Amino acid sequence: MTTSVSGAVLREIGETLSIEQVHLSPITRHEVRVSVRACGICRSDLTVSSTDHGFPLPLMLGHEIAGVVEEVGSDVTHLQVGDHVVACPVNHCGTCDRCKTGQPILCPNGSATRRQPGEPPRATVGEAPLEQFIGIGGFAEQVVMHQNLVVRIPKEIPFDIACLLGCGVSTGLGAVLNAAAVRHGDTVLVVGCGGVGLNAVQGARIAGARRIIALDRSPDALLLAEQLGATDLVDAGDDDPVARVKELTGGLGVTHSFEMVGLPQTFELAMNALCKGGSAYLVGVQKPDAILGVPFRHFFEQKSVHGVAMGSTIPQIHIPEYAELYLQGRLQLDPLVADRITLDRVNEGLQRLRTGGVARSVIVFE
Repeated sequence: MTTSVSGAVLREIGETLSIEQVHLSPITRHEVRVSVRACGICRSDLTVSSTDHGFPLPLMLGHEIAGVVEEVGSDVTHLQVGDHVVACPVNHCGTCDRCKTGQPILCPNGSATRRQPGEPPRATVGEAPLEQFIGIGGFAEQVVMHQNLVVRIPKEIPFDIACLLGCGVSTGLGAVLNAAAVRHGDTVLVVGCGGVGLNAVQGARIAGARRIIALDRSPDALLLAEQLGATDLVDAGDDDPVARVKELTGGLGVTHSFEMVGLPQTFELAMNALCKGGSAYLVGVQKPDAILGVPFRHFFEQKSVHGVAMGSTIPQIHIPEYAELYLQGRLQLDPLVADRITLDRVNEGLQRLRTGGVARSVIVFE
């Protein structure tokens, strides 16, 4: 039976989202239907709403969700009705060599989580198929998703906190702990201390980094970074922030830099701040046509550059680990939620990001 719910729909790039009736088709054997209790508004939602990244329209944004399983397909074995879950947008088949060796983010068959040609769309608005952003589309009261995107979490974690685990936490912590494998005694620079960058700061603290340098233009972001574990703060508006980073590291530079902003100039800063043999990790999403130039001198100094998607997360393994860190008090998530809003205020939440908000706005549902 088709289910009708309220959802926030993007019909034109650069326009505001409209609250409309969305129709969810019956689930298939590999799918689950989830009642959304909270959905974080991520910078990726803002980026895709304002810049054409090739997603079909109409589009339902939102991907950082927590909720309760309402229905499971016949072939779903790791979830039950009533489970508390989060979604994680690592689309993977679960059966290829990459998936079996713990690299689902590199799965070449990510489209396996989509419905196949000839099957009805999971969601429609009016008579039109409704694209669900990264397979989730969480700005709605309920969603239908492939089971591979859904992870069970402890019921002790509030939904408005749990939703952060699926994207902001997984991307930030994962970049440090999984992609870079930061070790005790390393030195770390985080360029851009928004929701993802702040979790990278926490990841560096958890990993035992000796020095954790937070760099941002926002005093509020830097203060929050300090609260979450940064040992040093650098104002990106300083005349020479790289020189300041070098000064803090005895003239050497850092062993690991994490670029969270997604701009060519911040990438250049992240490279220049490295020590010899250091590694830069590109986490921030660049514009689709961005071209990043790397002077050869960096490679002569044996520096390296790594792209990072979703923190190289293995959802079913890492998200429960992060949930446990939160319950132990070792991972601070409460300070990352700035305000809680209803679905009809989703455009206010996007605007808050546009004007420089640091912590998340989270949509909460009754």
